[in-house]
Amino acid sequence: MSLYDDAVLVLKGYEGQNELRQAYLDHLAAHPDGMWKACHAGHVTASALVVDPEHGRVLLTLHKKLRMWLQMGGHCEPGDATLAAAALREATEESGIPGLTLLPGGPVRLDRHPIPAPCHWHFDVQYAALAPRGAAHAISDESLDLRWFDYDRVPEVADDSVVLLLEGTRARL
Repeated sequence: MSLYDDAVLVLKGYEGQNELRQAYLDHLAAHPDGMWKACHAGHVTASALVVDPEHGRVLLTLHKKLRMWLQMGGHCEPGDATLAAAALREATEESGIPGLTLLPGGPVRLDRHPIPAPCHWHFDVQYAALAPRGAAHAISDESLDLRWFDYDRVPEVADDSVVLLLEGTRARL
């Protein structure tokens, strides 16, 4: 099965955000290359919020280009077999934490947001990843900083998309 096929199956099985979910499916139907950064009409991305439920905190990255505190994530790559694998790869690369596991149940949320030209949209499929006990993080080249935030501090530092992702994640925990 291709990554494109996996994305379509994941989105068809995703419950909630029906209008947005349909926009993702319509985009992929209109753009067979919609999984890849080269699709300038927009492309699917995969992200994961790294959580440490034992200590009630999340790991956020200060994105180098956007200068915003965000969850880990980014573009799908040809070696990614599934959207979940892409999200887990991105979370592991950007956090430096080995042994992350995705929260069961598939994506937590969808978030479509505009991006600078030449592309127009990121169709982000958002997961949550559980940090192993005693996890030590390391800043990647894509980050200015990487920091743990208590759940209640997230609204002070991050935008609404991260806050909603955290709310959805906590509802599943």
